[in-house]
Amino acid sequence: MQCRGQSATTAEMKSFDEYLQEAEIAHGHLCAGQVLGVRLAMLGLTKLGIDDPRGKDRKRLVTFVEIDRCATDAVAVVTGCRLGKRALKFRDWGKMAATFVDVNSGKAVRIAAKESSKALARQMHPELENKNSQQMLAYREMPDDDLFAIQWVKVDLPPEEFPGYKGERIVCEMCGEGINFRRELQKDGKTFCRACAGVDTYYTPL
Repeated sequence: MQCRGQSATTAEMKSFDEYLQEAEIAHGHLCAGQVLGVRLAMLGLTKLGIDDPRGKDRKRLVTFVEIDRCATDAVAVVTGCRLGKRALKFRDWGKMAATFVDVNSGKAVRIAAKESSKALARQMHPELENKNSQQMLAYREMPDDDLFAIQWVKVDLPPEEFPGYKGERIVCEMCGEGINFRRELQKDGKTFCRACAGVDTYYTPL
């Protein structure tokens, strides 16, 4: 079954309901975020003309997600992009949005959920008292233009950000740990990891 308002997809892509079922299994439960994430990812792939993201097109796609919430798991399921494959990039912006990059053509599209969609969901299904239930149903039915803001963008991807990049492994001169993907920093003529250089560290040694 194809949800009303959903963009047409090509033969190689699965149906909305098939992806949603996979997302539910991957995430552990079904929620409005899963519906939103599946539709967001399918729309991004359609805009880029990528019809087999987990098969023949798997090396074409890099996806940036801007929030660590339910929808991100669904985006990963649909696109096949994973952190471990270096094809899923996380930017902690707290926004329900993702940018899909075709590394072959350089084309990129950023898709963000419209804040107005929440109020619209309440208007569409006032008979449902639960907010999640309202959104789960309405997000299936809304046209793309009511649910998402779509923006063509440019994303600069240096070689070290590409999946499969094989670069030199550098050793931090302070902690002795190895550093991959050109994440080392130079300070006072020495090479450090980001933690030892005091940049973006998320922990404090005890």
